[in-house]
Amino acid sequence: MNRRHRGLEIGGGHAWWSLLLGVILALSLPAIAAEETTPPNIVLILADDLGYGDLGSYGNRWHETPALDRLAREGMRFTDAYACPNCSPSRSALMTGKSSARTGITFPLLPQVRVEKRNAEHVLQEPPLPPGLPLEEWTLAEALKANGYATAIIGKWHLGRAELLPAEQGFEIVFGIDDAELPGSIRRWFGPDYGIPVADGVPGEYMTDRLTREAEHFLEANHQRPFFLYLPHYAPHSRHVGKPAAEAHFKTKPGRPERATPELAAMISGLDDSVGRILRKLEELGLTKNTLVIFLSDNGGLLETRSNGALRAGKGWLYEGGVRVPMIVKWPGKVAAASVIGTPVIIEDLYPTLVKVARGRMPTSGVDGVSLLPLFSQSGGWPSRAICIHMPHYSDQRGFPGTMIREDDWKLIENFDTGRSELFNLRTDPAEAHDLAGTQAAVAAKLRAQLNSWRKNVGARIMTPSAEIPAARPRSR
Repeated sequence: MNRRHRGLEIGGGHAWWSLLLGVILALSLPAIAAEETTPPNIVLILADDLGYGDLGSYGNRWHETPALDRLAREGMRFTDAYACPNCSPSRSALMTGKSSARTGITFPLLPQVRVEKRNAEHVLQEPPLPPGLPLEEWTLAEALKANGYATAIIGKWHLGRAELLPAEQGFEIVFGIDDAELPGSIRRWFGPDYGIPVADGVPGEYMTDRLTREAEHFLEANHQRPFFLYLPHYAPHSRHVGKPAAEAHFKTKPGRPERATPELAAMISGLDDSVGRILRKLEELGLTKNTLVIFLSDNGGLLETRSNGALRAGKGWLYEGGVRVPMIVKWPGKVAAASVIGTPVIIEDLYPTLVKVARGRMPTSGVDGVSLLPLFSQSGGWPSRAICIHMPHYSDQRGFPGTMIREDDWKLIENFDTGRSELFNLRTDPAEAHDLAGTQAAVAAKLRAQLNSWRKNVGARIMTPSAEIPAARPRSR
């Protein structure tokens, strides 16, 4: 581009030669020019409650996930990726690059009556939650939209209603969010077959399929400009309901693991089908080489389904089964195929990563995430840092309130309810079966001090003792 501008500025009889030279250069180096001038497309697919051990590429031999397994073969698989133990906190971190403790969205944004019920049952009182993600936040969608990207959210928002919907947060196309009053929206729960209401689509169409169809339409309509497709599926969130044919298949499939269910397997199969359709659509449109695809889950799988491999507990818990999630990245020419990264990363890291990929504007302060680009290129330069997650709430899945910190192989969990800390070495004990807080007191004290400093830095909200419940009342476990 600069060479062409300089050539056209030459006057007189040299102008024709300069123009010809520019044409020759443009024809001889089209790929380089396109790479330098065209920012990559971004497809971010978020599963809901998908467990660490639910995919074939993460060790599951009963579920069938060929598209996601292919994605892992063609891209980079993260073995130590973290999210918050619940949905809304992870989504706020994803949209802002900030720890959920900094945004204050430390628990799912549920009706206030549920918070009041929990507070009436426990000695410690949960801090109040904001109504949603504040409009003052410079969201990922706003950062990309400001740099010329077409932006779409197709699926679950769960970061506020009324004036706090995604259309006010940088998304040009909004479809399928959990708000029945929004035109074209889809209710989260709609019947025993997860079918779409007739007014919103084909009668009986499976929700995952409908969201995928809408995503395909977005890709077709915007394939000639940079785009950001955020596809946060509702699957495989309970109630587990798959398509009838898929459920029938898994009901007769041999080798079913303990607690595995045909319904969950069928639902994950539908999610995998969706990923396959998106990848095929990118190929049809000639967009594969210039598209960054990221897939991950918003938290661990439900404990009842044992979908977290050998990890302890599940959704709603600060043990690894609740916070460690599958994450796969594919970016041809930028990310090595079949690569595996064991570096601990966290969901808020995707914000600075994608803003930099899109050459957008970062906020001047407050971002806790770290760009993953050095890990993508495996070029070094990764900072030493700890992973911290704060959940000052009693989980609906019976998890205790607390905070966790992971630094290198060590992980400390503070349990606010009991006042105790647990220390684990994840390299030797990934299942967190052996508490080393007593034998490794110096390590525990060091991590506890770091955790206190981190909470102060992000302004983490804390729990307070109840003034109405006698202190002698036993704490819940």
